[in-house]
Amino acid sequence: MKRLAIFLATCAFLCAQIQTGPALSYQAVENWAKLPTGWNFGELAAVDVDKNDNVWVFSDGPHPVMQFDKSGKFLRAWPEFLGKKPHGLRVGPDGNIWTVDLELHRIVKWTPEGRMIMLIGTGAPAADNNAKYAFNRPATLNFGPNGDLFVADGYGNSRVARFSKDGEYLGQWGSKGAGDGEFNLVHDVAFDNKGRVYVTDRVNRRVQIFDQQGKFLGKWTDLGVPQGLYYSKSEDVLYMCDGNNSRIIKVDLEGKIVGVVGSFGKGPGKLDVPHYIAVDSTGAIYAADFRNWRLEKFVKK
Repeated sequence: MKRLAIFLATCAFLCAQIQTGPALSYQAVENWAKLPTGWNFGELAAVDVDKNDNVWVFSDGPHPVMQFDKSGKFLRAWPEFLGKKPHGLRVGPDGNIWTVDLELHRIVKWTPEGRMIMLIGTGAPAADNNAKYAFNRPATLNFGPNGDLFVADGYGNSRVARFSKDGEYLGQWGSKGAGDGEFNLVHDVAFDNKGRVYVTDRVNRRVQIFDQQGKFLGKWTDLGVPQGLYYSKSEDVLYMCDGNNSRIIKVDLEGKIVGVVGSFGKGPGKLDVPHYIAVDSTGAIYAADFRNWRLEKFVKK
């Protein structure tokens, strides 16, 4: 009984430290994705939007990479995918598609049609945190202002690794731990309009902020369990998946929650561990709803 009381008190304390905010004026678009007959997503890992607001989806189902238009019309699925465990996906500045394979420890650049252009990673886990061209269960990547790649090499390693757009290793920062500049599961990376780097440090339940050389600038520790991040340039805010609390939060650049979308559940518009997130030019929010095996679209009312 004493242990239970301590556990409940600890949970209450932790919950009290998590910010909340007003509900944003969004509604879910039920059955938005028009999948071909008999198809399913499987566990939905990642989502991104391209310059035309087409939506790219990455899942562990039989058709891992799919593209939809903004109305949910199915456009294509790649006929083959040379991977094992889909995890992260981003549309590059040039319109090509980058995927991150958790269990093959590699990132791959593809044409929109699914032809491989570049591969970084050996297919085996890196021997240590300092390997230049090998990863250990990487999560995802994002693009700096000049097109450099910043890889969240985060499940096995504990670092952000930087590469040129041509795949040349440029450096890294981070090590395992809970101190400033240390990580315990680097899950996503985002950039604001000043080039600052926001890194979700998932197990440590915080977002850390750096310059592009890895200098520590600050941290937010009261947003829940951060997973996916997406910077909205038009609003100058970050949207974040708070996975364990099954919600999407809108956060200003001071770390204050200014709005919340979604809550736990299985029905339409509900979430169960949103994994990664994207926002299109209209402000519509797309969430890779991992445990519900679906893509959720939220539009402004």
